[in-house]
Amino acid sequence: MGSRPVPMSVVADALFGDAVGRDALVVTGLRLPRTVLGLAVGAALGVAGAVAQGITRNPLASPTTLGINAGAGFAVVVAIFALHLTRPAEYVWFAFAGAAAAALFAQALARRGGDLDPVRLALGGTVLQLVLLSWTSAVMLASQRTLDEARFWLAGSLAERQLDVLWPVLPTLVVGLVLSLAISPALNALALGDDAAQSLGVPVARIRLAGGIAVVLLAGSAVAAAGPIAFIGLAAPHLVRPLLGADHRLLVPGCLIAGPLLLLAADVLGRVVIRPSELEVGIVSAFLGAPLLALLARKVAR
Repeated sequence: MGSRPVPMSVVADALFGDAVGRDALVVTGLRLPRTVLGLAVGAALGVAGAVAQGITRNPLASPTTLGINAGAGFAVVVAIFALHLTRPAEYVWFAFAGAAAAALFAQALARRGGDLDPVRLALGGTVLQLVLLSWTSAVMLASQRTLDEARFWLAGSLAERQLDVLWPVLPTLVVGLVLSLAISPALNALALGDDAAQSLGVPVARIRLAGGIAVVLLAGSAVAAAGPIAFIGLAAPHLVRPLLGADHRLLVPGCLIAGPLLLLAADVLGRVVIRPSELEVGIVSAFLGAPLLALLARKVAR
């Protein structure tokens, strides 16, 4: 499905046979890499959202609402501006650095004494996101070359991306996924509160640190590969909980499936809604996710 529909028989021949021609080229050269990239980025964002909500005990937490995506995007734009970088393999480490700095700053804003205030965390992350987005725009407007290089990437897109953008971030993405799955049992204890978790023998500080590292690795990998894509990390856990419950041993693997499904659904919708043109997946996910954020905020307030 897309701006150029391809029959299923042609898809099968292109993938498993010896089909040639324009349709076969669309399948193997464009749609297949796009889908594989969507699976990887969606899994990273979905799991990052589940872990972020678990370590903060905040149902509104996600790489977007905590400012992590915006931090990674700002760092990459600065790298493009200052160092003339052009490929994800070159600016992946800047994405990680920006994501980590934004996560640390958001947590610093949310500290009240020694405790992490979930409400202040959501508010601080949202304010940080807006500030970083404005700084990103300022850097792009200062350089036409940076604007041309970064504007398509900043919209968040899977289009016109080959698998060579995935290989540089795949190791860190896999490490983030493995780390998230490893700490998922301990996230259940954190949901009871820090004192209760410590009484159960859970090292709260170490689990939070490991969870924060996992979120940074996953969000940084996703942003480096496809640009900042909003609300997938927020929506995936809330769609999985009614099906599998709040047990993080099931929730985290569930988001490993729900994240890619949501991202690919948004990508397909962007391909067909304004044929023959396309909408970037980041625009579609933001359009669909903003009402979800408002509904969740209203629910949390109640």
